[in-house]
Amino acid sequence: MSAAPANSTRITKRFAELRAAGELGIVAYITAGDPTFDATLEFVLALAGAGADVIELGVPFSDPLADGPTIQRASERALKAGATLAGVLEVVRRIRQSSQVPLVLFSYYNPILQMGLQKFAKAAAQAGADGVLATDLTPEESEEYRQILHAQGLDTVFLAAPTSSDERLKIISAASSGFLYLISRTGVTGAKDSLSEELPALLRRVRQFTSLPVAVGFGISLPGHVSVLGGLADAAVVGSALVAEIEKASTLEAAAAALRDRMQMLKEAGRHGLSRREAIR
Repeated sequence: MSAAPANSTRITKRFAELRAAGELGIVAYITAGDPTFDATLEFVLALAGAGADVIELGVPFSDPLADGPTIQRASERALKAGATLAGVLEVVRRIRQSSQVPLVLFSYYNPILQMGLQKFAKAAAQAGADGVLATDLTPEESEEYRQILHAQGLDTVFLAAPTSSDERLKIISAASSGFLYLISRTGVTGAKDSLSEELPALLRRVRQFTSLPVAVGFGISLPGHVSVLGGLADAAVVGSALVAEIEKASTLEAAAAALRDRMQMLKEAGRHGLSRREAIR
């Protein structure tokens, strides 16, 4: 396995701060370019200002198999507006003029491969990205990708799932840096009313194989979900619920205000702390 970035990224620094504070992190996902890149810039600054600890910028893709209808529609809107991977990197550069919030590029592998691994990694690092999650790239096939990204100081985040075997969790953990993204349930993304009852046992199993922070996503949308995760995980990933706020808002200002309000509620729930986590190690 290739070595992780030698220097601490904004991601690792932020998770260290959260751990020291006994606070659950909130990782916020939005689709870049939905409805425009100018809007994305405003939305990221609104989320960061309201307390988002890490922001995942979704790279719009024409065939987003892992995503539910809410994020699929966002990808379609962004692509119709002309969004490209190069455009996403440019909005990262613009974000960095105003904010040091940790940024993860959340992409399918095809757009990265089309740009070229070396060119992408260099451009992403120069723009100010901190990490990349290529959702359909398996860790077993990622050696070159990880070497090239780590050489540019970028974290490589991989997905683990309830269906991952212990052997696979070892491989995923070894390939990951920054944090490990744990899918809370099988299926596609989308907000749900309740979390899986199997989640605590799943987190216990994952922690046998990694010392990285574990962020739990898929179905996280309510402050109550965040409160439950406070004793179990290091961060909650909230995506579809935020993308839905953008979709239903009548103006960009209303969307930014809705994102701020929801993030503040989620962060407040996250401040209940990680006091119970040692019990599940």
